[in-house]
Amino acid sequence: MTVNSYDEWSPLREVIVGSPIGYDSHELDLSFRLFFKVFDEFTGMSRKLIKKQYVEELHEDVEGLVTALEGLSVTVHRPLTLPKRADFRTLHWQSTSTPALNVRDQAIILGNEIIETPPQVRARYFENDLLKPLFAQYFAHGANWSVMPRPVMTDHSFDLSHARAHDPEHVPGFDELALPASGMGFEMLFDAAQCLRFGRDILVNIATDHHALGAEWLVRHFGERFRFHLMRRLDNNHIDTQVLPLRPGTLFLRHPGVVDWLPEPLRRWDKIYAPEPNPADFPDYGPDDLTLTSLYIDMNVLSIDENTVIANSQAPQLIKTLETHGFTVVPVRHRRLFGGGFHCFTLDAVRADSGPEDYFS
Repeated sequence: MTVNSYDEWSPLREVIVGSPIGYDSHELDLSFRLFFKVFDEFTGMSRKLIKKQYVEELHEDVEGLVTALEGLSVTVHRPLTLPKRADFRTLHWQSTSTPALNVRDQAIILGNEIIETPPQVRARYFENDLLKPLFAQYFAHGANWSVMPRPVMTDHSFDLSHARAHDPEHVPGFDELALPASGMGFEMLFDAAQCLRFGRDILVNIATDHHALGAEWLVRHFGERFRFHLMRRLDNNHIDTQVLPLRPGTLFLRHPGVVDWLPEPLRRWDKIYAPEPNPADFPDYGPDDLTLTSLYIDMNVLSIDENTVIANSQAPQLIKTLETHGFTVVPVRHRRLFGGGFHCFTLDAVRADSGPEDYFS
């Protein structure tokens, strides 16, 4: 079957679930620190190892997600596993490859087209190579497949203004007036997880100039096929722990203030607000652990259809909130140490009856 996915809620038929194999450390370079806002943690370290216990729990959680999806009659595809720890070097920097775990970050499916987006973290530069065999199979069955420009990713590629507003004391600096080594200046650095799909309309969060370049590419590439609505600085990066559409007419929001960023048509939709997270519901990580997500990562639910969602089994208040609003919740355990949730770990390739509907009129 070729890809077909226009929204976040139509019946899920085929999905790609990321692989955690080989995820045992973090590369603490400039790109990683900017993305996750960890400027003063682990100063002087270039790599942070992850404890074996957490790696094993991640494997259990992802396999639990696969089992739950298959139990819901969803066909699950997996990327290639990282064959070994691969150090690599470009003309300007070096890093170590990561596995394709958060597969929604660097790919989005808009209708029948796969779009690969440019990385924001250097260690993820070749991550989509692990997904290309799946993309090639979908292409063979009629899908379109496009790749946004690959960035050079020197220090000068990054717009630091948002990061400096967040933590002006610790953001690393350099002479921004000097000629960048690549000759490029700001580049397209843009995760697909900045986007949410509503049929013909796409919501896009923009926090930096390099995000804006990525959004402009999407607008030019698709022309009148989709309408892109830019939300400036709703979040530093990904949109899906601030707002998620659960079905036509219903939004899941972090707090009432998010409404101010929404396009006018969405402000009329019904709203479900996430309950305040209870820290006691989360594992007790230590001061030497690097936690990459906020307590609101459990908002990162995955819709199976308009009435069914997969959510963290360790978030009882969130589950109760969704059930109170008529949703059937499929509980799966999730730890928050690896920078993603169920929506991040998955790329929904085929949603039945999903089409370019106009939900904004």
